[in-house]
Amino acid sequence: MAPSATTTATIQTKSSTPDLSFDRSYVQIIGGKPSPTKEVRHGLNPANLQPKEDVPLATQEDLDRAVTCAKDAFKTWSRVPYEERRNAVLAYADAVDHLRLQFRDLLVAEQGKPIPQADYETDAAIEWMRGMANIALPEDVIEDNARHTVTTRYVPIGIVGAIIPWNFPLLLATGKIAPALLTGNVIIVKPSPFTPYCGLKLVELAQQFFPPGVVQSLSGDDRLGPWITSHPGIDKISFTGSTTTGKLVLQSASKTLKRVTLELGGNDPAIVLPDINIDKVAQQVAFYAFLNSGQICLNLKRIYVHESIYEEFRDAVVGHVRSYVIGDGSKPGVSHGPLQNSMQYERVKTFFDDIEKQGWKVATGGKIEPSQGYFVTPTIIDRPDEDSRIVVEEPFGPIVPLLSWKTEDEVITRANNTSMGLGASVWSNDIKKATRIGKLIQAGNVWINTHFDLSPLAPFGGHKESGIGAEWGSNGLKGFCNVQTLFCNKQTVS
Repeated sequence: MAPSATTTATIQTKSSTPDLSFDRSYVQIIGGKPSPTKEVRHGLNPANLQPKEDVPLATQEDLDRAVTCAKDAFKTWSRVPYEERRNAVLAYADAVDHLRLQFRDLLVAEQGKPIPQADYETDAAIEWMRGMANIALPEDVIEDNARHTVTTRYVPIGIVGAIIPWNFPLLLATGKIAPALLTGNVIIVKPSPFTPYCGLKLVELAQQFFPPGVVQSLSGDDRLGPWITSHPGIDKISFTGSTTTGKLVLQSASKTLKRVTLELGGNDPAIVLPDINIDKVAQQVAFYAFLNSGQICLNLKRIYVHESIYEEFRDAVVGHVRSYVIGDGSKPGVSHGPLQNSMQYERVKTFFDDIEKQGWKVATGGKIEPSQGYFVTPTIIDRPDEDSRIVVEEPFGPIVPLLSWKTEDEVITRANNTSMGLGASVWSNDIKKATRIGKLIQAGNVWINTHFDLSPLAPFGGHKESGIGAEWGSNGLKGFCNVQTLFCNKQTVS
């Protein structure tokens, strides 16, 4: 995004060597300083249900103060030249990289995912900041003649309210912070009440690289989100979460015509053609179905396998799933951790209750064993009815239906028969055929012979009820901007 020609504001990075304590102190930041609250709350480690450290419980007055500070900061930050904003974001990314092990371990303890998956998220959080800092949004001269010059510009919106989910609390925080700041906005980060710790530390660290009020945090309970989405001083909402909550966010934001980006739920299909290497594809499909214990909007949630290889493919998937090691994510050798919170745990249990009620056939798993954490055995349901709840709804947990298909037209229709449209994948050795099928799937992200392959340079968004707008890539950066068309008349005024 090109800076204004009259811009003179500059910034000074406060520290080239990051200084951040990962002790038991977690604070929210308003106006560049810790802001204590009268009341506190705490999260739980989902692997052992032990209480974690106290975090602040924000009030409406805290939000009002944060908005006031953000308005003042925006006046200056929006005029900082783009290259200086970019340098500050890159320095911030380097600082997170310097502290990546501390962030990773904190992520494991609050979210529950195993160390290898936490490593991936931590590295991606850093990569996303660096990647988006290398996306240019130049002014576009669309007409230039003797009469006038017409230029399209992308200008910052103002104050961004970033609402972060609990499944990827680190990546999805930096994935909102970086583009907001690069485009000249200021941001108030609200981590999930279930996973507030990484988000609070990210914002605390940011104070060493950005002026007061540019990056702030508020920690709260279920009341805080609606306060943010309805606040008249917030100009843009970037929300990642469930479709049900996303609809409430949109309704609340509409009262003040806030700009909104919604990244919501999915019911991603995989279409497996009969010409594949069965064991190899079964391993990958199982991986993407049960990654993060099924707690990803892009997990494979409906697996359609051609009838000619169905039984062999099912047995291969079952073999891979049975090799998984379920346990505390901080322990070596664990492949799958617990569900993150009691709310999601109780919801997933209802799908297991339906196994007996609906007479579903279980290929593997099928029971939730008592434990000291929110652990659920990975489960595959063998060919349930197409209108079964396990096919129609998104469990957001480690229970997946395996289904068979006969004709291409049939499976494409079934794959598209959902209100969701986030992701999908097609698996075949015939790349041309797989691509042709993929182009007919109604989803914002389609993969051939892989899944969940993302890039900070590529837009990420959903069709239908899976979202509005896009994050990341140049499209995502533009989502943090208002479009301005500048008509410059070359004729003198006399």
